[in-house]
Amino acid sequence: MGTKTRGTKSPTQNGLSRKASKEKKGNKTQIKDSDSDPDTVASGLHKMNNNVELMRRNKSYDTSSEAITANIIGRETFSLDDPVPDKTDQVNNHGFFELPKQDQRNFGLLVLLYFLQGVPLGLATGSVPFLLKKKLSYAEIGVFSLASYPYSLKLLWSPIVDAIWSPKVGRRKSWILPIQLLSGIGMLYLGSRVEGLMDSMGKEGGPTVWSFTWWWFFLVLMCATQDIAVDGWALTLLTPGNVSYASTAQTVGLTAGQFLSYTVFLAFHSKEFANRWFRTEPLDQGLMSLGGYLTFWGWAYIAVTIGLGLMKREERTKNEDGVWDVYKIMWGVLNLKNVQTIIIIHLIAKIGFQANDAVTNLKLLDKGFGTENMALTVLIDFPFEIMLGYYAGKWSQEFTPMRLWCWGFMGRLVAAVLAQFTVVMFPAEGVTSWYMLVVIAEHIFSTFTNTIMFVAVSAFHARISDPVIGGTYMTLLATVCNLGGTFPRFFVLRLVDYFTTATCVPTSKTATFSEPFSCAIQEDKTRCLANGGTCNMIQDGYYIVNILCVAIGVVTFTMFIRPKVIHLQDLPLKAWRLASSGVGASKR
Repeated sequence: MGTKTRGTKSPTQNGLSRKASKEKKGNKTQIKDSDSDPDTVASGLHKMNNNVELMRRNKSYDTSSEAITANIIGRETFSLDDPVPDKTDQVNNHGFFELPKQDQRNFGLLVLLYFLQGVPLGLATGSVPFLLKKKLSYAEIGVFSLASYPYSLKLLWSPIVDAIWSPKVGRRKSWILPIQLLSGIGMLYLGSRVEGLMDSMGKEGGPTVWSFTWWWFFLVLMCATQDIAVDGWALTLLTPGNVSYASTAQTVGLTAGQFLSYTVFLAFHSKEFANRWFRTEPLDQGLMSLGGYLTFWGWAYIAVTIGLGLMKREERTKNEDGVWDVYKIMWGVLNLKNVQTIIIIHLIAKIGFQANDAVTNLKLLDKGFGTENMALTVLIDFPFEIMLGYYAGKWSQEFTPMRLWCWGFMGRLVAAVLAQFTVVMFPAEGVTSWYMLVVIAEHIFSTFTNTIMFVAVSAFHARISDPVIGGTYMTLLATVCNLGGTFPRFFVLRLVDYFTTATCVPTSKTATFSEPFSCAIQEDKTRCLANGGTCNMIQDGYYIVNILCVAIGVVTFTMFIRPKVIHLQDLPLKAWRLASSGVGASKR
């Protein structure tokens, strides 16, 4: 892959940005508040489960006349001899079926590419942790949660993806083609081994959770890198006036991929679900295996890659900022005092609900709730998530975003407490109809408060981001916000095991041991049951950790988070801008 030398200034920077800057100074106008942007609202609807939050790169799809003009003249095919662009190059409010045929086809391509990303992401962040719970302790599942980190940290290498590419292949296809090919090969290889790895995991001589995690870390890394390239390609695949449809394509594609790999796969992998709804005679396996699912999508990845390479031509675009220019901009943003404050808030804000997000569903499975019931719960929750996300977007227009975010924060703390009561009241006779309704109601309420927070903070990020460097600015804020939801999970899951106390006692005449021993972690619990013992829970670490997290959330929210976010909400937009000198000066 060759390196395309990039200029330090784009046509936008040399001309249009200066013009916009002068107009802003002369008219004393502020940047339009994008709290009501439907794309921002829609971006909150792709999160598929309460265990992992996957914020997208949040590209700023600007449809202003200056941005459209910059998009047109930034293409290598642009010439002053060309006729004036027709109406399809102007900002419009067309419905999908009113779009040009070329835009409709490219929209479909974007949906497909985003959908492919969602397939391994839905497995790594949703289904696989549930399947591992039968074999691993909470601390070991915390290790597996590290596999989702690349999607939270992709900002670190996104400038490299934008800067290094082959002119012969195309700026975006230079990355998408090899990344998808590697993803497909990785899924084929893992699909041939995953069943054996999971069966032998936790046994003597079997693979460790670290070696298993690295495979999924690789797949998520490939998805994150592909997402960077597809985000960039979306800006030139669609007609400039219709570029806002890129956000819709991302929401539809990524959500569908995650939904298929989390909810649908989890249901069809469950033997109980298959025996109840699809079989007259019960079998000891589901309708779908993890290995077969990975193998199918591995070949699908390769087929799409070949078709994309042979059938889709990428229009060549001119260069934008160099890789070091983007890193300098990010450094300049990080040096802003108000940005440092919002970063601290993002890193500590989600501690209060980490035990609920990371452990509650796993604890329900541990109690005997069943993967088929969990899949049904998430399936019922999905349409509510879409509907409630719409209303959350409307409320973000009526109220200031961070005040709405604070209401969602308090509601999410309440949801964490309600979740603990839901686990405590698990029926001794097993899952009943009334208890199923309780779990569904608690799940919907938790999703509702989570969606409010996500939509509100996305609207706030869109409002404060400098439009001249909006893509970099919003990506930085979204990355930090996402990181605040992922890094505490590893420690929370380990603390659950640390505070758990359980003792294995022999209860069968065939028991192979006589002295009680600790069975707090899953490996010892499995050994206890296999050798004719009973694991008696003395102290459940989940309850302690959840109460601890909620207490931290209440204290930090009351004493620091709420006063700070209300203060940040009231600041003028100039408080979030880079200085006119130094880093970013040339961009302004």
